[in-house]
Amino acid sequence: MATPPPVPSDKTSDRALSRRSFLRSTAALSGLTALAASLSPLRELDDFTSTEQFLQKYYKELTPEEMTRVLARIEKEVERQYGIRPHVRDLRPMDGVEFVYCLNLTRCIGCRKCVHACVAENNLSRDPEIQYIRVLKLPHGSLDVEKAEHKYTADQVPEKGFFYLPVQCQQCRNPACVKVCPVHATWQESDGITVIDYDWCIGCRYCEAACPYWARRFNFAKPGLPAERINPDMSYLGNRPRKLGVMEKCHFCIQRTRAGRYPACLEVCPVGARKFGNILDPNSEVSYILREKRVFIQLKEEMGTSPRFFYYFDK
Repeated sequence: MATPPPVPSDKTSDRALSRRSFLRSTAALSGLTALAASLSPLRELDDFTSTEQFLQKYYKELTPEEMTRVLARIEKEVERQYGIRPHVRDLRPMDGVEFVYCLNLTRCIGCRKCVHACVAENNLSRDPEIQYIRVLKLPHGSLDVEKAEHKYTADQVPEKGFFYLPVQCQQCRNPACVKVCPVHATWQESDGITVIDYDWCIGCRYCEAACPYWARRFNFAKPGLPAERINPDMSYLGNRPRKLGVMEKCHFCIQRTRAGRYPACLEVCPVGARKFGNILDPNSEVSYILREKRVFIQLKEEMGTSPRFFYYFDK
């Protein structure tokens, strides 16, 4: 695999490969319309619905007033495309909160209800269908996830002799995906959630190659979102509809969790295998689990990514 280019520092003045400098230099040569077509071979001109969207500032540079206008524009665009008026918010991290996920491998039955709840909650494309969660089927005594089966079919689950390992974004403390992004379109926030600014992403897929957990998804085809199945409760960095040719992934249902609710995958689990909460609260359920339960693994912990996603057993 080719070695990625050097990653620029976090200082705005040092962003030699920043999206804005790239846009400005290219636009001067080719014009705005030609540039919009050239950003990705898979991206169509109508993915940029306005010049305002095309020239929008980086998320971290938007003032509150500018963000208000951006959210209003997104609501109008969603209504125009799908006939549904959404409620789009910019939900910021809460002070004193660091989210972690704990999953009980003793209880998980491989039903995949979490997969489909995630698709519905986060407005994932249905045609073709994108899924943020992969449920791996493994024989008892094995942890070779590279040989696991995730497209299994069974008349009834769980199947005798097997256990199930759901995998999604691990919200790493040391995320490899963030390090390789050449335009800073993905970053880690103070509550532990790694997010993506879809309007800043250039679709280079470096993050997908860097992630050891198969957690990144790329829109190879124009996303299919049936209007009758749109979730209107949206977040800017979460489940708002994405454009063709950008990366996306699990974000711990940011539109829910930053508003004091549980992720959709947790709420739908029929056996209570999923637990979620604030690790900085010593009285939280996740803190209790990490203190008292037999925590089995952090997936691929040898990679040095320090996942915030823990797998454990009852006994």
